[in-house]
Amino acid sequence: MTEIWKRSASDLAQAIARRDLSSREVVQAHLARIEVVNPKLNAIVQVLTDDALAKADAADKAVASGAALGSLHGVPITIKCNIDMKGVPSTWGIPSLADAVPPEDAPLVENLRAAGAIPIGRTNCPDLGMRVHTDSSLHGLTRNPWDHERTTAGSSGGEAAALASGMSPLGFGNDIGGSLRNPANACGIASIRPSAGRVPDYTQPPFENRPIAWQMMAVHGSMARTVADVRLGLKAIMTPHPRDPLCIGMPFDGPRQENIRVAVVPNPPGGACAPVVARAVRKAADALSNAGYDVREVVPPQYEEVLGTWGRLLMGDYASLWEEMAPIMGAEGRFFFGSLFPMWPVPDNRAGMSHLFTARDGHARAWSMFMADYPLVLSPTWTQLPFTHGYDASSVEGAAQTMEMVRPVMPANLLGLPSACVPAARDAETGLPIGVLLTGRRFRDDQCLDAAEAVERLGAVKTPIDPAW
Repeated sequence: MTEIWKRSASDLAQAIARRDLSSREVVQAHLARIEVVNPKLNAIVQVLTDDALAKADAADKAVASGAALGSLHGVPITIKCNIDMKGVPSTWGIPSLADAVPPEDAPLVENLRAAGAIPIGRTNCPDLGMRVHTDSSLHGLTRNPWDHERTTAGSSGGEAAALASGMSPLGFGNDIGGSLRNPANACGIASIRPSAGRVPDYTQPPFENRPIAWQMMAVHGSMARTVADVRLGLKAIMTPHPRDPLCIGMPFDGPRQENIRVAVVPNPPGGACAPVVARAVRKAADALSNAGYDVREVVPPQYEEVLGTWGRLLMGDYASLWEEMAPIMGAEGRFFFGSLFPMWPVPDNRAGMSHLFTARDGHARAWSMFMADYPLVLSPTWTQLPFTHGYDASSVEGAAQTMEMVRPVMPANLLGLPSACVPAARDAETGLPIGVLLTGRRFRDDQCLDAAEAVERLGAVKTPIDPAW
């Protein structure tokens, strides 16, 4: 019989509803796994043992009473430490917020509780979530279960490591520059950056009112070991909430299409791509072709210009906050993010920022017209294998090369598009997983996940795993 902590969230929800398992059994199994594995990985920074067990007992009573059950009833989950949970610090990975306890749940957490999910832990992120390597000045370094010397990526690196190692069946993070997809790629799991406006967003520390780049480009999303669980998690969190005026209540499933055309980009413009990564993309393309997709190697329009607009818009917005943010960040996080300003020069006046918004509109139109013919874009997630710890903050060159390798994640953020990451291969030399992206049209998250499931059927990566040391 498969150990409880190895089972999917979907399987666990069904087993609890059928009374094959109790929620207490499931929660205890994951708490025990955390106790064994987390000391090696430092993925979960706060374990919510007492509250989780109390809620598991309540969940079991609801099952016994014949009450209506939510889609995640009694299922344990983990949540990134920069998403508000009532009574639990939203630390954002920094000492100055170690005791920042919000008075209410974020809308995402409200939705999860309504679905019956049980939070069992808070997962690590780098300082203010502003790094693609999960090393927190408050909580410390999170290690990759595939190789303890390699990055989990970031900023939702704690979630990815916890999921890949079986400490949680389902997790939740956020993404302004790949933060859901970068760690999924590095740790061999699946995730989705949903369409802008799909999932409600509101948090209090460090900035209750979101800067414009966050409003436009950041989203909350789900992470899991299977695409089916990613879909289950996304559906649970997408109910609109009045605290997010930009969230839109859209149906999840759109009209069915046959023989969907896919633009395949094995070597994205704007930098180099490792041959092993390009081969993984072509392997994924073959899987899509075998599943009935029409795959063609073609690059979406204005690709490098999109990357530049993403960087200048992000840095231009955060420049206004940098004097406030820099003093509360650790030295490495501050160096890394500070190194990005010269890469994407900040507009020097209001007209310059206005021109960036104008450029974004043109990019979005060009991609929208392209995606009328190619509803899906298949690309690498990263163009190189995960780097060793600290490389991103080792030098200005290290920061620049890091941003070059993560460039495929950026278009979806700038343009508000859904983008799913799924493992497609493992590197023969290092054993590290290699993920690919399926990016789609806005509010066609369903098509991204359908295609990701076709790639998942390759069986390239098996999780959960024990830490490989």
